[in-house]
Amino acid sequence: MLTDLKVKVGPQFYRYHVGAIEFVPEVLQEFSAKNVLIVHGQVSFEKAKPYLDFLNHQEFAFQYLQYTGECSYYGAERIAEAVKENQIDFIIGVGGGKLTDLVGYAAHTLNVNFGVIPTLASNCAPWTPLSVMYKESGESEGKSEHFLRQAAFFITDPELVVDAPINYFIAGLADTIAKWYESDAILQQEHLKNESFLQLAGYTSELCKIAILNNSAKAIADMKAGVATEEFIHLSEIIFAVAGLVGGLGDKYARNAIAHAMHDGMSKFIPESHNFLHGEKVAYGIFYQLAVEKKWTQIDALIPFYQELELPTSLKQMNILPEDEAVIDQIVAFVDSKEKVHLLPIPITVDLLKESIFELENYINER
Repeated sequence: MLTDLKVKVGPQFYRYHVGAIEFVPEVLQEFSAKNVLIVHGQVSFEKAKPYLDFLNHQEFAFQYLQYTGECSYYGAERIAEAVKENQIDFIIGVGGGKLTDLVGYAAHTLNVNFGVIPTLASNCAPWTPLSVMYKESGESEGKSEHFLRQAAFFITDPELVVDAPINYFIAGLADTIAKWYESDAILQQEHLKNESFLQLAGYTSELCKIAILNNSAKAIADMKAGVATEEFIHLSEIIFAVAGLVGGLGDKYARNAIAHAMHDGMSKFIPESHNFLHGEKVAYGIFYQLAVEKKWTQIDALIPFYQELELPTSLKQMNILPEDEAVIDQIVAFVDSKEKVHLLPIPITVDLLKESIFELENYINER
């Protein structure tokens, strides 16, 4: 029996359907909220406003704070100042993944309840009680902040979510399919097979993979047409809710491994990588993990899917392969430092991690 498993399933209340945001006042009443801080972006907030009728309710006093675009310690300090200055007792984040990460972390440090209204489906950040931290420059801090506090609610509307940049949705599909590729080998180990919550995490990650491989083309086409069809709703829900459930049930054994560690390493040591979305870097990270595991047939099987979604397959293709080998060494050392990377059932060494970068480049670019 595991003694280090921390199960944090997800938000206390979840709704995702047309008209769902109308239920926000009901949840605020449940938490006896009076002074509410709305943390928001810019473009996304303008798109969201027509759905936020609750802002007109006279029983709540609303304050507003536009975030800087990064989930940073500085951003959390700005929220803390607004909370103290206005005696805020509830925070609502309206926006994408970095914004909901920021609100979750700030609420945790302030001991204040919070809810999220995601405006796009690009990752599972709105669901998970952890925040990936960045500097205001966009450079990764190289770490995540984990906390026990769950969101009081996660509520949004597919008609709002469908009106978002398509590349974020595609990146979200890549970020989500990584759940299976990163966790499967870990969860298949004999000493973990009879752990109930890990079994649930494995089933859920496979559900994510199958749905995405089968329905992505239709969902993307529907999004391009601006129609929140059943396929789009299903996959967007998988991206930001079901994928979050994988890590909530499986904790470190099913949250992320080499693919996400590579994402963080790229974000920290390759400034040019900031031009790519989180899920796009994770997509490359999946191929990198498979290269480390020497699972070349799985890479072959994924290539048509990557080509259809125009996902990156190598650092050279992304035009960010470092010329200075010292940068590669920094990334590799960073990846090797992550505990979850070493949960994989193979001996992970710095030499293996480094040679796998170049093996993948050769395999992809010499086809």
